[in-house]
Amino acid sequence: MERLAGRIILLWGWRRSLTAFLAGALAVLSQAPYDFFAVCFVSFPVLVWLLDGATVAAPAGPLRRILPAFAIGWWFGFGYFLAGLWWIGGAVLVDADSFAWALPLAVVGIPLLLAFFYGFACAVARLAWSDGIGRIAALAFGFGLAEWLRTFLFTGFPWNAIGYSAMPVPLLMQSVSVVGMIGMNALAVFVFAMPALLAARRHLHLGLALAALLVAAHVAFGYVRLNAEAEADGRSLSVRVVQPSIDLSEKWDASVRDRIFHTMLDLSGAPPEQGRAKPQLILWPETSVPFFFTERPDALAALGELLGDGQMLIAGAMREELGSAAGSEERYYNSVVAINASGEIVDAVDKVHLVPFGEYIPFADLFGRLGLEQFVAGPMNLLPGNERHPIALPSGISALPFICYEIIFPEMVAVDVASTDIIVNVTNDAWFGDTPGPYQHFRQAQIRAVETGVPLIRAANTGISGVVDQRGRIVDALSIDAHGVVDATIPLFRRETMASWNKHVNGLVILFFFGAIAAGMGLGQRLRPN
Repeated sequence: MERLAGRIILLWGWRRSLTAFLAGALAVLSQAPYDFFAVCFVSFPVLVWLLDGATVAAPAGPLRRILPAFAIGWWFGFGYFLAGLWWIGGAVLVDADSFAWALPLAVVGIPLLLAFFYGFACAVARLAWSDGIGRIAALAFGFGLAEWLRTFLFTGFPWNAIGYSAMPVPLLMQSVSVVGMIGMNALAVFVFAMPALLAARRHLHLGLALAALLVAAHVAFGYVRLNAEAEADGRSLSVRVVQPSIDLSEKWDASVRDRIFHTMLDLSGAPPEQGRAKPQLILWPETSVPFFFTERPDALAALGELLGDGQMLIAGAMREELGSAAGSEERYYNSVVAINASGEIVDAVDKVHLVPFGEYIPFADLFGRLGLEQFVAGPMNLLPGNERHPIALPSGISALPFICYEIIFPEMVAVDVASTDIIVNVTNDAWFGDTPGPYQHFRQAQIRAVETGVPLIRAANTGISGVVDQRGRIVDALSIDAHGVVDATIPLFRRETMASWNKHVNGLVILFFFGAIAAGMGLGQRLRPN
């Protein structure tokens, strides 16, 4: 191990960059759908050894001293995000004639930019670098901080955070209910990087003991929590999740709108299997309604005939607001609408967090002058909603909707679900086909259920649709490209998870504990006589 570490430390030039790139790309195998988390016990020690060799000749200023570490982290991040997000390119190829030019920007440009976060993580870690376990703590602090920043800087995109690597199954998901994603990201890097100590042997026994203790606590807490009997609150909700698998080439084709709508009606109105309850809630995916309800009152009448007493439909639909003054433009929203048994729209919730360049153009005036439009095919530019609120179901249960990738933002979800019973996630992952993207998206939604202690109902046009209980166990689901419905009854339980601010504080305490350890050991090494 010492010989291997020495060879990696002494790498230079393009070999160093390539090794960092490959280590990052390898780490993607720890994410869904592969879930081979053991690769991180290779990728992160390699990263540590590369950072061990990230030195410059003295004297050098602070910026020059961290540039080699930043470069290593950037190449590691570029490999990680390129291998983990290449499937985004599928969205621009849905209408290839118009948007194929944007394929390099989607496939390479996004990973290139996200890599700066991991470059920042390694630069921060290198500032407090030391021998032994101190540098492992420094790396955990750097990555924990970078992943936290990734949740909100530049509109935020915390996709495939490192912490998800440590949570491939419900047994290993439960710790997130205590420390949140901030804590999970830092703890995961700390454990994954620990084998780097096998080379120099300094603090080896301490490091391996700490790693073993953290892993044992992680597994034991999951086992206890999954086997603990939750306290039921006496309520339940029967649901039907519809997965129509509509081809995107037909999505906005006016000639087939009626066929699409009747497909949705037929799936929604099919009798439940023997022994299954009549659904109180029917859930359709994002933008599953192929027209504006303002233009088709007959569609609402058809839904009124479909729904019986005590039933409600929540459907993803484009919502149009006509201009209030002569000559003013219409406004469009990506929404979910709630429709009752009378065929009336009784509530609507607009998507608050839109996808940059997919649903709107940031700095539209500037990019407009450059001739830049949306990167994906769609009928119009959208406006964000003002707020998210729960939808009251006829049963007295409240359901809080998150549209598409809104579900990947841990802190936003945790705050908003404080006063709701069910999380609803509607999406249309057909943009990405049968690639890792839909599996990664479903996994992050699954983690939100564990994190908040609230069951999740998810409808996706081509999958993965399903029902997840409050501890992350999949009650039932449909695979990618399946055509059908999921019927399930969800019992509700009293919440057992900490308040969102408690998890946030716990995560920050863990993060800054690693930072303090790294800073203390780094300072001690600098003050130690040679």
